[in-house]
Order: sequence, then C-alpha cells, then structure tokens
Amino acid sequence: MDGQRDDYKALVKSAVLDEEAFLGLTLSQKLREDTNPWMKIRLRPVLIKGRREMQFSYFDVKKHITKNFPADELQKRLDEVLAMPFSQIHVQSTSGDLHVRITRKGRALVTRGKPSSQGKPPALSHDRVKRYPLAVDTPDAFLQAIGVMNSQGQVRASMRRKFRQINEFLRIVEQTLPPSDLAPQPIHMVDCGCGSAHLTFAAYHYVNHLCGLPVHLVGIDMNQELIDKCCQLRDSLGWSGLEFHVSRIADFVPTVPPDMVLSLHACDTATDEAIAQGILWGSRVILAAPCCQHELHRQLQEPLFRPLLRYGILRERLADLLTDAFRALVLRIMGYRTQVIEFVSSEHTSKNLMIRARRV
Repeated sequence: MDGQRDDYKALVKSAVLDEEAFLGLTLSQKLREDTNPWMKIRLRPVLIKGRREMQFSYFDVKKHITKNFPADELQKRLDEVLAMPFSQIHVQSTSGDLHVRITRKGRALVTRGKPSSQGKPPALSHDRVKRYPLAVDTPDAFLQAIGVMNSQGQVRASMRRKFRQINEFLRIVEQTLPPSDLAPQPIHMVDCGCGSAHLTFAAYHYVNHLCGLPVHLVGIDMNQELIDKCCQLRDSLGWSGLEFHVSRIADFVPTVPPDMVLSLHACDTATDEAIAQGILWGSRVILAAPCCQHELHRQLQEPLFRPLLRYGILRERLADLLTDAFRALVLRIMGYRTQVIEFVSSEHTSKNLMIRARRV
C-alpha cells in the first residue's frame, strides 16, 4: 500500500515540476476531519519580480490563506500537502489532466484525461481579479432575465447583494461537483421548495453551461403561481434540462434518484422533509440552507433553559441552533460527512447557514 501511495505522489510531483506544461493542482474533499485543517488546497505557478515561484492557496470554511514559495522550497511544501488526507487530487497541465481518488482504505485510483485548459499556457500573473462563478461585467442572459444585470451586462447597484449571494452559493456547488471525467451523465438534481428558483436556475446554468456537465434539474414547490413563473422563465431562456412541478416534498417521486438535493430557504419542516428525502433517495450530496424553524420553538419547555426561553429573540435563536444541530447529527448518523457553514455574509441575509453533507 505504501508503494502505491508513493507511485501516485511521484506522478503528481512530476507533473507539478514540469514548468513547461503545469497549470494547477487542486486537493479537495477531506478524508478525515480531525487531522486536516483545510477544505481545499490549490497550487499554481506565479511570476514575482521576474522569478518563478509556486503559489499555495489554503481554504477553510471562513477564510483562505495564500503563500508563495521559491523553487528551492517547492519539494518540501509539495510533500507536506500530499501527506494531508484529501480524497481528490486534480492536476491540470497543457499535456493532459491527472485525477487521483483516494478510497477510505487508502487505495489510490489514478485516471488521466484530456487537458481541461487545452492550448492555454501557464498563467504566471501574480495579482488576480477576484473570480466569480458568474462573471462581473459580462452579459449573462439569465442574470439579465431576473434583473440582476442591465442590458449592458453590468450588475445593478440594488442587486449587488443578490449577485454575491448567487455566486457564493455557486462556489459551494462547485466544491461538491465530482471531476468532469467521473461525473454521472447527466447529473440529476432536485431542488425541494424551490420558490422563485433563482438559485435553482443559477445552479443549472453554472453546472450545465459554464462547467460543461450535462444536468437534469427538477424544482418542486407547493405554490402553483411560482411554478408557473419558473416555467415561463425557463421557456424564455430556452433551457431544456429544467423541470418544475407542484408537489409536496414528501410526495414527490423522481424518475431517477437524484445525485444532489438542494433545499434553499425552504420554510420550517420543509427543510427536514428535503433532508429525509435526500437520505431515502441515497443522494450523494445534500445542500440545505434552513429558513424559519418553528417546530421546536413551540415545544421548548425545559426548566433549565428558562432564562433563555423568557425572551422571544433568545428563544427563537436557541430553537434555530438546536434544530440545525439535530439536522446535522441525523445526516452524520445516516452516513454523511456533514458541515455547517456560512455560505454568504450575514450582512446579505440573516439566514446564512448551510448544512453541507456528502454521502461516504
């Protein structure tokens, strides 16, 4: 087994050290939560004062740290990150991509693919404009249709928060997507309690049109008027991989068990129904951003918490925290690696928690 580990590490190191072809390295999907402080690490070559260095970007839930290392330190730093327990390793180069998946038992599964950045030389620019999944100042028919952009492709001042919220959600979707050569064809997704479905449309648009992965996405909601508006928007955009149905979450039967279940600000126990259905369907990923939570709020009677329960706002927040903690625990019990994160700044919305779960 140690020999196998050394083999894949040697392949990765050889690709990274190829200055003519190497574009980037991404390590993601932690194998063990307790021993790995980072959600993701990215490497790319940069040119600083005329000297080629390697930029290491370390990401966790709340921040990301960037450090640049000269060539004489690269081997040591590369050994450090390859020793961390990540299950997905993706090397991009002009000659072809390398994918490594590490199983729970430590087995390395290595596959090669066509270059995902074919024809592009290594970009050595040090200063980079902040990248959004949906680009700023580039006309986008979807963002124009929902009023986020004007006809010139500029984000409206009144919709900047909405634009950031959509993009932060898409960053999380991006982190949960499998490598393109390992993704199912198509990826099946269900959005439970989709409402006006702006994030539903955004997820479909990003994965299908910008990532190039075929998607079949179904949005369900009890509100007939909202579903009719969603269908009108879909038809006006000419997008064929989207369906919308009027249905209770618990009653909906998908034609194919979904790979990913979304529940974005579905009210009260609708979030619980979405989580339960995602588990029953065996979905690989469940992303739930809870909204109002009334069920436990009405039942809190514990004398020990009486000082908190006396005040409405404290009672409400306690119920919210307990409810989301129970949801996360249920997912862990059912075999999902679960995180509770802030998916957008609290200045944009107070309902900014997301439960992110991957089946393992």
